[in-house]
Amino acid sequence: MSAIIVPYGDDGRIDWSAFEAHVARTVSAGLTPAVNMDTGYVQLLGPDDKSTALRITESVAASTTGFVAGAYVADAAGDSYDGEAMLAAANQVLAHGGTPVVFPSHGLNSLDDTGWVAAMEQLGEELDRFIGFELGDMFVPYGRIVGLDAYRGLLGVEACIGAKHSSLSRVAEWERLALRDELRPDFVVFTGNDLAIDMVVYGSDYLLGLSTFAPDLFGIRDRLWAEGDGRFWEVNDLLQYLGMFTFRDPVPAYRHDAAMFLELRGWASSDRVPDGVPRRPDSDRAVLADIAQRVDQMVAELS
Repeated sequence: MSAIIVPYGDDGRIDWSAFEAHVARTVSAGLTPAVNMDTGYVQLLGPDDKSTALRITESVAASTTGFVAGAYVADAAGDSYDGEAMLAAANQVLAHGGTPVVFPSHGLNSLDDTGWVAAMEQLGEELDRFIGFELGDMFVPYGRIVGLDAYRGLLGVEACIGAKHSSLSRVAEWERLALRDELRPDFVVFTGNDLAIDMVVYGSDYLLGLSTFAPDLFGIRDRLWAEGDGRFWEVNDLLQYLGMFTFRDPVPAYRHDAAMFLELRGWASSDRVPDGVPRRPDSDRAVLADIAQRVDQMVAELS
C-alpha cells in the first residue's frame, strides 16, 4: 500500500488532475493507494477536500486494487476520545468502497493502553473491517506507539485486518511480527518504517509514505522480490537512500521533499505544500534531482 501525496499548484490550490493521475499511477504499479493519510495532509484538509479525495480514488481504484483511507477525527489537545466521530469517519470511507485506517488523534492518545484496546474493540463491533495505526510522535505530536500487551489485544479484534506500525524502530516491529505469527498469522503488519523498507523480507507488508515518490519503482522492487531476483536489493538500496535522505529530522518535512520529487519527475507542476507543512532547504533539490534521474533510469531498465 502506498500513501498518496496531494499535489498543489503554484496558485496554492489542490491540483486534482495531478492527484488523480498519481492514484492511477500507483494502481498501475500494482500498489494499493492509501489516501487521506499523513502523507496526504489529512490533518490540513477540509471536509470537502477529503471527500473529493475519496470520490476520485473510488473511481480509479475501487474495481482494481481497492484502496484504504485515513479515518481522521480533528480534535485538540485535552479533548476526550469521540468514538461516534471516529465511527462516522470510518463509515465514510466504507461508503466509498475503501477500508478505513483508524488515524491517531488527541482523544485516542488520552486513553491508556487498556482504553485504547477497548476503543478498537468498540469499532470492531460496528465495522466489518478496519486497519489499526500506530504513528510515532516524530510524525505528529499526538502520535502513539502502544505497548505489546495492547497490541496483543488488537490482534483479538477480528474486524481489524492489520495495523500500520510507524515507530521507525525495527525492534518494535519485529516484536509485533512475532506476536502476529504466534497469535494470528492472517493479521497484516504494515510497516511504516521509511528508514527500513526491507522490513518486507521479515514478514511485514507495507503502507509507506516513501513509495509515493516512486510507486513505479516500488512495484518493480516487489515483483523482483516475489520472483527471487537478486536485483531486488539494488532497487531497495536506491529507494532506501531516498528514504534516509528525505525522512531525516524534522520528519514531517518529507512531504515537501515528496512534492519536489514529483515536480522533478514531471508528475506535479510545483513543489507547493499547504501551510503548516515544514519545508526543506533549496539545497535538497540537487540531491533529489540526482536520485530522480537514477530512479527513472532504473525503471526504464527493469520495466
